Amino acid sequence: MHTINDPLTTPDTRGIRLNIVFDNYPCNPGLQSLWGFSCLIEMAGQTVLFDTGSNGRVLLQNMEQMGLDPASVEMLFVSHPHWDHIGGLDSVIELAPHLEIVAPDSLSKLYLRDLRGTVRKLSVIDGMPTKIGKNLYSTGVMGEIGEQALVIDTEEGLIVITGCAHPGIDMIVARAQEMLGKDILLLMGGFHLSESDNDAMERLVVSLKSHGVRRLCPTHCTGDLARKMFADSFGALYLAGGVGMKVDFGPHVHSAAGI
Repeated sequence: MHTINDPLTTPDTRGIRLNIVFDNYPCNPGLQSLWGFSCLIEMAGQTVLFDTGSNGRVLLQNMEQMGLDPASVEMLFVSHPHWDHIGGLDSVIELAPHLEIVAPDSLSKLYLRDLRGTVRKLSVIDGMPTKIGKNLYSTGVMGEIGEQALVIDTEEGLIVITGCAHPGIDMIVARAQEMLGKDILLLMGGFHLSESDNDAMERLVVSLKSHGVRRLCPTHCTGDLARKMFADSFGALYLAGGVGMKVDFGPHVHSAAGI
């Protein structure tokens, strides 16, 4: 068991906004799409950047056009070592050297050493689920590639954000639910399903629903077939992710592609 007992009261979802600032799926024609993924999370009292895509210049341009300030980032969460998730690290650090980086131990030891000297704090996560901030958790590093997912604990359920879900999106969901004992309010990110066929997808949909996944926003490496089947299965609870997508939480989850 990986249960985490957190004495802090979890927040409601009002005031949480997820901004997809880098993605290979387009959502807003005014922004540039390249292979990779990054999401800026705005919460009461804290701003977290999840991954940095593959290109720092494009990442910063997209953020500027979306009205988001990279210097406001307080925590940079790195999901795994692949180039399409860490390509913009240097660009962000240059503008926000005060931030904390939460990195998986699968990153090169030499790279971790260099990062430690460029930011305020470097936290290296191993295989254990870890509390990394107020109502923020890492699933711990999972799978052969060494990937962690971000979990936000709210009164309405968990928000789980994945980079590529190399360990298996169903395994990540099960880990998050096991950690905090709640259903998944929203599952967002790359799900690594581009090679999955119809039968595998049908089984996965059943598995995710059985684990209490209520809403989905799959993007990046999820694949077109998987996105279509998720859209068909989840209906109005499916959000089509892509660069420029903003997801606001309140009485109802609302998404928009406006800059």
